[in-house]
Amino acid sequence: MKIIVFLGDGMADLPHPTLGNRTPLDVSAHPHMDALASAAALFGMVQTIPEDMPAGSDVANLAVLGYDPARRYTGRSSLEAVSMGIELAETDVCYRCNLVTFSETDNLEDAILLDYSAGEIPTEEAHALIAKLAVGLPLQNADLHAGISYRNCLVLHNAQGGADLTPPHDITGQPVREYLPKGTNAEILLSYMQAARALLSEHPANGIWFWGEGKKPRLPNFRETFGLRGAMISAIDLLHGIALCAGMERIRVPGATGDYHTDYAAKARAAIAALQNGADYVYIHVEAADECGHRRQVREKCYAIEQIDAKIVGPVMAWLQNCGEDFAALLLPDHPTPLSLGTHSAAPVPFALYKKGDNAARHIRYCEQSAEKTGLFIANAPDLMQIMIRQED
Repeated sequence: MKIIVFLGDGMADLPHPTLGNRTPLDVSAHPHMDALASAAALFGMVQTIPEDMPAGSDVANLAVLGYDPARRYTGRSSLEAVSMGIELAETDVCYRCNLVTFSETDNLEDAILLDYSAGEIPTEEAHALIAKLAVGLPLQNADLHAGISYRNCLVLHNAQGGADLTPPHDITGQPVREYLPKGTNAEILLSYMQAARALLSEHPANGIWFWGEGKKPRLPNFRETFGLRGAMISAIDLLHGIALCAGMERIRVPGATGDYHTDYAAKARAAIAALQNGADYVYIHVEAADECGHRRQVREKCYAIEQIDAKIVGPVMAWLQNCGEDFAALLLPDHPTPLSLGTHSAAPVPFALYKKGDNAARHIRYCEQSAEKTGLFIANAPDLMQIMIRQED
């Protein structure tokens, strides 16, 4: 059996006043998602973020992939580090290092965080700045690694974890004083942030921000655990890192950017090719709606959802229906990224799980309200994997 996961990062939302108090999923045109939800035997809400865990894509995507985050989660940045080719020792501690834009102030403590991505700085430009920082910062038993766009990585060697850090997308537009690093390693992280301000003072990306502390990850092999040859399609290091740690095939797609300008159709073509070339399970992760949620871009978030539907869900479902094999298709976000909040929430998300031959004969919209009305609630997202790989209905 073939399994496909359509994961629209951050698609779920809250009713928004500019949308007539409806959500982007409710107002957007997505006939292929609607058709999938209407026919699926299982359509409802699922909890992807376990209680007392951070509402992040790291935790949620591990859960959707079938792993228990409470047992397997070791921090976000370490998963990204694996994707970047960084060899982590057991005694290393790593951090996501965002290139950011601060307001112009004499002291970092008085600054406002204007942009968590420094205007989604181009990767080539970001690499030049990280190279400058790697030479100019007082790095002590530490290494700074360039990633994609604003997403970079700091590794502290022979260190202990325990820093109290805040994701920068949670505090965009706010003064940073109360959110600066605290706890273990706070002094050294803050010293790097202050030094970077001087080194980058002439650039729009005029600072760095650390978050997502992690230790060397350990995930059970995906194929050995679930009996499936898995492939991951994504534009971001986090999902690629999860895939590599789980022994899945990592598929890089030219034109996949991580924002709403991404090449949606190329991701669909890559998914179909992976299925044709022997993959049993393909996970298509699309970051676009999440980035729009963080930036409170209402029109762009609706656009991203419509593009996912038209250029990914539609073509891939058409291929599956005609491939001659049994298949299952799972459609869901990893978490909500409400436009009104500009950050993630841990609320349940709508999911539709379709297996070839399902014919629930509903006529519904794929959205939060319709999913809630079914009364179906799955409290533990990893259960979805077990449902998909069961051969019986």
